[in-house]
Amino acid sequence: MAETVPKSLVGKRIVITRAAAQSEELARELRERGAIPAVLPLVLFDGPEDFASLDAAIAQIEEFDWLILTSAQAVRAITQRSLNLERPLIRTGSKLRIACVGPVTAEAARQAGLPVEHVAKTHNGVALANELGGRLQGLKVLLPRSDRANPDLPAALERYGAHASEVVAYRTLQPTEMDRQRLTRIAEGEADALLFFSPSAVQHFVELFGAEKLSTLQNWMAIIAVGPVTANALQGAGVLHALLAADTTAASVVETLEEHFAGTSNTARTGVKRG
Repeated sequence: MAETVPKSLVGKRIVITRAAAQSEELARELRERGAIPAVLPLVLFDGPEDFASLDAAIAQIEEFDWLILTSAQAVRAITQRSLNLERPLIRTGSKLRIACVGPVTAEAARQAGLPVEHVAKTHNGVALANELGGRLQGLKVLLPRSDRANPDLPAALERYGAHASEVVAYRTLQPTEMDRQRLTRIAEGEADALLFFSPSAVQHFVELFGAEKLSTLQNWMAIIAVGPVTANALQGAGVLHALLAADTTAASVVETLEEHFAGTSNTARTGVKRG
């Protein structure tokens, strides 16, 4: 007997606020369930203004005990730079161990040929540091991240006695003018759900439209936080009723959306603001 596909997402307009390259699987899953996904990045990425620190870390990679990767973008940034420099991250006899903040980051690392030793059970950086705990005592940890990354992770690593070296692997930028115009229509309520995948995305929305606008949107559409760090950022911006997707996998996000719309399909809260 064929499996019945849930119908709660049919016709729902779902806005994905991260880059298209990171959103293909989720957009496909949503379309298969009858939803109408729109990819409108609130976050764009570029290389650091100065590669010196990143280049030095890659050149000295054999001196590190752990490489901690907190996003798929961090994976792409450091692996691409290592290719450009013709300096592999994993060398013969390497002692380097690799930990990832969640399954999406781990999959990106494995696809890049990196052997992943640990994937955080709770998908945020501080939880990863807590899970590794005493294994970090006295060891050197390389942390390639965004120029706008949260400082909590380096502090957590140092509490466990690690020597953390944080380097800017990429910059996090605001969306293009074209995407801003499309996002303006979203800010007026032309969607059923708005997905946030990072604190940077929340911050950029607030910078573009204001916290009051974001807070108001929760009255008209479902606002989804992907991961607890993003949920905290939304709460800080005044969104008190955000739904939480447990992790960054497409399956988790889709499940959160299906459960929400299945439970509220007959209420006013699922209505879309017009005009």
